[in-house]
Order: sequence, then C-alpha cells, then structure tokens
Amino acid sequence: MGMNMTEKILAQHAGLESVAPGDIVTCNLDMVLANDITAPPSIKEFEKIGRPVFDNTKIALVPDHFQPAKDIKSAGLAKIVRDFAHKNHIVNYFEQGRVGIEHVILPEFGIVGPGMLTIGADSHTCTYGALNGFSTGVGSTDLAVAMATGKAWFKVPEAIKVELTGKKPAGINGKDVILTLIGMIGVDGALYQSLEFAGEGVASLTMTDRLTISNMAIEAGGKNGIFPFDEQTKAYEDAHMKKPYTPVAPDDDAKYARTVTINLSELKPVVAFPHLPGNTKRVCDIKEPIKIDQVVIGSCTNGRLEDLEIAASIMKGHKVDENVRCIVIPGSQAIYKEAMHRGYMDTFIDAGCVVSCPTCGPCLGGYMGIMTAGERCVSTTNRNFIGRMGDTTSEIYLAGPHVAAASAILGRIAVPEEVE
Repeated sequence: MGMNMTEKILAQHAGLESVAPGDIVTCNLDMVLANDITAPPSIKEFEKIGRPVFDNTKIALVPDHFQPAKDIKSAGLAKIVRDFAHKNHIVNYFEQGRVGIEHVILPEFGIVGPGMLTIGADSHTCTYGALNGFSTGVGSTDLAVAMATGKAWFKVPEAIKVELTGKKPAGINGKDVILTLIGMIGVDGALYQSLEFAGEGVASLTMTDRLTISNMAIEAGGKNGIFPFDEQTKAYEDAHMKKPYTPVAPDDDAKYARTVTINLSELKPVVAFPHLPGNTKRVCDIKEPIKIDQVVIGSCTNGRLEDLEIAASIMKGHKVDENVRCIVIPGSQAIYKEAMHRGYMDTFIDAGCVVSCPTCGPCLGGYMGIMTAGERCVSTTNRNFIGRMGDTTSEIYLAGPHVAAASAILGRIAVPEEVE
C-alpha cells in the first residue's frame, strides 16, 4: 500500500518499511527545539532522568519569546536556558544578538530541511513542513525525554490532501491561503491529521507563502502541514542547507482521509475576526468600517523578508494613521539587516512605525504591543484568541502583510487598493 509524505518520514525514522494511520511508532529524531518559555520546565524534567543529552548538535535552544528580557522573571528563564546550553555544549544555542524568532531562524540557518523529523516544545514547530519535513509540537515532558534519548513516539495521523489549483494572484499571500482553508474546514477540521499540500497551484507559492501556511496548520487542529519538494524547495535548500538531505514524495496510490480543493486564482484578501482563526471573512465583504488602534507586522508567521517587502511597498510615501500604533518586527537579524539595506526600515520609520529587534513579543501577549480594554489590532500573527494580546475585551484581526500595511495607513481594516 502506498504512503503519503508524512507516513514515509515516520516509517523511515522508525526503521519500518511502511506505516499506516493509527500505528504507534517510536522514531529517531533529527532535531529537538525549545525556547525560553518551554525549555526551563523541560530542563527540570531532563535533569531528573540523569543522562547526558543524546546529541549536542541535534538540540536547538532559542530564547525568543520574552527576550531581550522584559523583566526579572524573563531574565531568569533565559539564564536557565543559557546555563544548560553552556553546560551541555549545545551547538545550536542562539544568544542575544544572534537570536531570531525560532521558526524563522531554523530554516534560515539550514538546521531543518527535507525528510527530517523535528519536534519542538512550541505548537508552531509545524512550520518546517514547508521544507518537505515532518515537524510538530510536543509538551515539555516529551521534549525532556527527547533531549535524553533522541527518540519520541507518534500515532501515525490520517492525512487530508489539500489540492491547490490555479495560480496565486498579485495581492494574495500565504496568509490568505491558510486563513481561507481554516475558514473552510474549521479550527478542528484537521484534528490530529496531516495537511498535505499538492496540485499545480503549489508552484505559484513562494517559500515564504509555504512557511506561513505550514506554520498555521496547527490552527486547523493539524498534527503537521507538509509541502512537496520541488524546484523552489531545492533552490531554498541549496542556499541554506549545508548537510545532505533526502526529500520525500507521496506514492501515486497514497491514501487520504479526504481531499479539500482551493482554487488560488479565485482568492481575495481575508481577515480572521475575533476570536478564532477560522472566523474568516473576505475584506471586500466587510460592510461597515472597522476602526483599529494597532497593527503588528511580524512573528513566525509573517516576519520574513518578503513580508516586510510587501508592507514597505504599500507604506512607502504614506503615514500611519494618527490614531494607530504600528509595530514592525523582523523575524531574524539577517532579515533585519537586509531590510535595512533595502531601505524598508527607512520606509517604516518615515511612516511612523515602531521597529523592533526580532522577538515573539506581542504575538503571545508577552510584551511590546499589549492592548488595553476595548482596543483592536490587525496582526500578521497566528492566533486571535480572547486575551491573546492583552485585555480580554481587546480584539485581534488576523491578516497578511498586504492588509496589515493598508490598515495601518487608513486606520481601519483595508486592502492596498484603498490606499491613494
């Protein structure tokens, strides 16, 4: 019986010829990831095991959520991670000045790639499926065991085939694609299932689009999201990956629980209304103006160079609305530097934006962009739950960089075509 991409990776890492949905398998891991929030409890449990780390080159520690430290407690969390990294000679530890948002820098540094199996104590670890790998989030205890053994167990998920047809039009990005999909199937529509993307439409998606889409597979309840390996993937890996990799492709007779089809050429810019990522509406269908107080452009979902390029192209020559705070957060130091060389930072600052160092910050209500009662934010982040960015009466509208930039200028949810 044929296997899909997820099944092939799990079978290979379990040392089996084949696996099927529902099988319980123990797999060897290629990379184990944690951040400044999730690493400390994992380290505490790891130390109870009484074993050394399984491989100091296969653990990545990225203090990105509350760093640079916003208070004494967050400084203490960072110190736990720093001390553990130094004690165990962790190769992929990213100190301040070298750090970026974890799900941005791991692909950027070539730490994750095709055919690899990665787990992380962060739900958006599923991002790396964009690179044709299997990656998923786990709890801190599972991560502790993984740091000691290099292994983790999985229940092989069923797969949903997401058939992408047509060609992505200008003004549409990966955020519109994934929000449209979540709006179609719901926030539990892929519960413990793999979202496997296929079809002619994949070719029109940039790597940034794919990273955004895979990043939010968890917002549909997915165990992971994964893309096929193609020429775009190869070009990306040739530029970033320094070690051999083995791509996977689905067999012609691979089995899927169902197929969902999206015609990219028909897509319009969308936003997810409070308080779920599946509460999506096309911007053109919004009848009454929705005034906003804040815009956030960044995060592991939309903080890459292409996202900043889109936002800067719209903001150039314009000013952020006088009643709006706009925060721009590059996903990594390399992105920050390149955006600066290209003049994007000048554009943002001239428009009246706040430009931050790379951090998760406002996405999880950590710091920099916390909202007070009744405020509204258009954000390129991945979650808009109640209280996610501050007061429980504040509201988050998820969108891509096109809509976010236009909304910052006009002071209401808008598309670039409305900006004069």
